[in-house]
Amino acid sequence: MKLTKLSLVAVALLTTSTVFAIENTKVSGDARLYYGTTDSNAAGNGGFFSKDASYTDISLHLGLTTDLTKGISAGVGMQVVTTLGVENNLVSNVWSGAHGVSDSAGSHFAGGKQVDSAMWMDEVWLAGSAFDTTLKVGRQTLDTPLAFTETWGLDKNTFEAVVLVNQSIKDTTLVATFIGKSNGSADEEAGTLGNASPTPTYIGTYGVGSYVAGNGRFNTFGTNGVYAIGAINNSFKPVTVQAWYYDMVFLAKAYWLQADVKCSLIDNVLLGVQFANTKAEAAPSADTTAYSLMAGYVIKDVATIKAAFSSVDSGGALGVANTATGTSWTKGGQSKLYTEMWWNYGNVSAQGATSYSLTAEGEVGPKIQLLGGIYYSDIDNNAPTTTDRKVTEATIVASKAFGPLETSAALIFADKNYVNNASDVKSTDIQLYLKYNF
Repeated sequence: MKLTKLSLVAVALLTTSTVFAIENTKVSGDARLYYGTTDSNAAGNGGFFSKDASYTDISLHLGLTTDLTKGISAGVGMQVVTTLGVENNLVSNVWSGAHGVSDSAGSHFAGGKQVDSAMWMDEVWLAGSAFDTTLKVGRQTLDTPLAFTETWGLDKNTFEAVVLVNQSIKDTTLVATFIGKSNGSADEEAGTLGNASPTPTYIGTYGVGSYVAGNGRFNTFGTNGVYAIGAINNSFKPVTVQAWYYDMVFLAKAYWLQADVKCSLIDNVLLGVQFANTKAEAAPSADTTAYSLMAGYVIKDVATIKAAFSSVDSGGALGVANTATGTSWTKGGQSKLYTEMWWNYGNVSAQGATSYSLTAEGEVGPKIQLLGGIYYSDIDNNAPTTTDRKVTEATIVASKAFGPLETSAALIFADKNYVNNASDVKSTDIQLYLKYNF
């Protein structure tokens, strides 16, 4: 299932376990099977459960972490994605963009291409801890507002980075990092099937969840890497504040400010505010400013209801989505804005977007988690462009765990009205998620 909000403790969890026994070794992982089918008014759609309207994929992830000695730990992880060949007879699309493609006389996928399995090491890191400070070096996951690991699909994008975390100041986590490489789709080389390259070598944006580069390949992040510093503070317990600054060398400079409040005056009230700015080096006068507001209420033992609003400047050169995973035209580019849609990413974070959302989440019956959301985004770049659009999404998700088996089903209604194209695409998706943890 997609995860759209920033976990304020995720960065702090980079700190290594305080149990330092060489035998403290853990092997973990998961196997996933995702399936979706679409009914829409788009040309060529065959309706629910038809081959050309359906997509599926299978993945396996294995990870190992161990304490090498007191204060020193290490971890490795391996990711595999495969279709088992079903794209030739049951479905016509896949989830992951990491698949390779090659010519095959027996294949019926995308004009005779064969979908190849992909396997790569997504984590290889070494960490050391001393005096409230942890240094973690290598291939790893990250969770910062403008550069983070997405996990809503079959796989996850990761980074080759150096991360320093300090917690010497009470109720404060300080973070400094240099990110040199990323295997997110935004840094992918030219030559994807989705970009209509004359020599396709991998799926690219063709998959419905394409935010990992072909074969999990790691490429230079941005143009010359990214420096980032951040601070998360919870000294005043009802409020968690965070501030981040990014120097994307020769590409852009950016900052992100956020405050989340559990109101002390009115029980169960949630409030939040976000403010971000990105300034492209090539066009420093065309900076992009975005802000988002959220208000919520927790009905104890029933549901959590949230309403949110966001606005992004129309004249800027960049949006405010995940810089590692794509543009507004891909399913990657997830954002941390409160208004982020459940499925149709790349809209609320685009230049010129004014967006609204209303969500409710709670538990019913025999521990079934239900989520319902209505999302709307009006993207107007103040110029004659085919990217201007109005996007509406309504989603219902039901989830239930059976021990190590996590199951989810989603029903997604979407209306994408491309104003200057006079194109209005309406669609309904049914999605099934199976995830087995071990």
